[in-house]
Amino acid sequence: MNILILGSGGREHAIAWKVAQSPKVKNIFVAPGNAGTRNVGKNIPVDLDDFNSIKTIVVEKDISMVIVGPEAPLVDGIYDFFKGDPILTDTPVIGPSKAGAQLEGSKSFAKDFMARYNIPTAAYRTFNSENLEEGYDFIDSLTAPYVLKADGLAAGKGVLIINDPEEAKQELNLMISEQKFGDASSSVVIEEFLSGIELSVFVLTDGKNYVVLPEAKDYKRIGEADAGLNTGGMGSISPVPFATSDFLNKVEEQVIVPTVNGIVEDGIDYKGFIFFGLINVDGNPFVIEYNCRMGDPEAESVIPRIKSDLVELFEATAAGTLDNCNIEFDPRTAAAIMMVSGGYPEAYEKGKIITGLENMNNCIVFHAGTAIDIENNKVKTSGGRVIAVTALSDDMRSALELAYSNVDLINFDGKYVRSDIGFDLHQYE
Repeated sequence: MNILILGSGGREHAIAWKVAQSPKVKNIFVAPGNAGTRNVGKNIPVDLDDFNSIKTIVVEKDISMVIVGPEAPLVDGIYDFFKGDPILTDTPVIGPSKAGAQLEGSKSFAKDFMARYNIPTAAYRTFNSENLEEGYDFIDSLTAPYVLKADGLAAGKGVLIINDPEEAKQELNLMISEQKFGDASSSVVIEEFLSGIELSVFVLTDGKNYVVLPEAKDYKRIGEADAGLNTGGMGSISPVPFATSDFLNKVEEQVIVPTVNGIVEDGIDYKGFIFFGLINVDGNPFVIEYNCRMGDPEAESVIPRIKSDLVELFEATAAGTLDNCNIEFDPRTAAAIMMVSGGYPEAYEKGKIITGLENMNNCIVFHAGTAIDIENNKVKTSGGRVIAVTALSDDMRSALELAYSNVDLINFDGKYVRSDIGFDLHQYE
């Protein structure tokens, strides 16, 4: 079969790397892809908001399945576009409908969904230009710190955690009145702050049945010890040492089951990943957020631990037969370390030549913000997050040591790496 993967980041490279291992696959196409995905498939330039161009690719390349990596096409309704087109309607799309993608596309929709189905989450209210003054009063009713979330998609950067109530009110005004995050913050969810340690849990669902994937913990902040600005993610670890079987049973019973049942109850067409951003509060899981796709950089540590044929799982997802599937995992720990461009997540330069990729030893290199320099056929930087190096080993410390030793062999001008991925997990080993 011929498979089309949409996206250009480390998540899409990880998916393509795993899909390429399936004996069911003849050709892999990645649109638009990066310098790494061309090693496991063929890249095709396309704008992911141009659904008609994607349709042309599907027809011309005789595509048997489309796997959607990033959230924006899902929120924009690419699943519905395929289902509504007589030529495309029988081509399976791995990713939810537009209604299902609202779990990520709208924070207020997600919070209302959780409230409706008694899924544990922080107390919240939603505000916009019409009830801004009530937002100020709500801040006064809470105890610091204050959590402000842009309702819409903001590339992982629309969440503010503020200790001072007056500063929180100023930021609320900037988000709503001054559109600090564009249309994404025309509405803002304010919620109580939950104190605990975070992790991510993932399921693949056919809209009724599901399989649980390995959990992971990612590191969002740019600086050591989780300081500084939010990023798309600086690294990830899987499995998570504090996620005991007892805790993960609670996640399944209190979060996963009512979420999938809620999707069924609401009549939502959902065939794809659900990402549960969780916080462990005194041994109990609370949902911070949903995502409607696989996480990144979590994919770079989770997908290498999946031993089962991912294409078979995707076929069962499309057919609604996941209840007949078993999924097998590598018991080892995977550590993924992200190398980023100097200046990221603020302004940074592109086009820096990357060296040392040929020196990798006993690890997996997943490209994210990379491209090929046409003049000299060398790999260069093309984004903020550039490359993730993933290593597997029998324990977290040795996995991290192996990953970092390989990271040291890759260089580009301005390269920055957090040296403390996993720092908060050693106490649980």
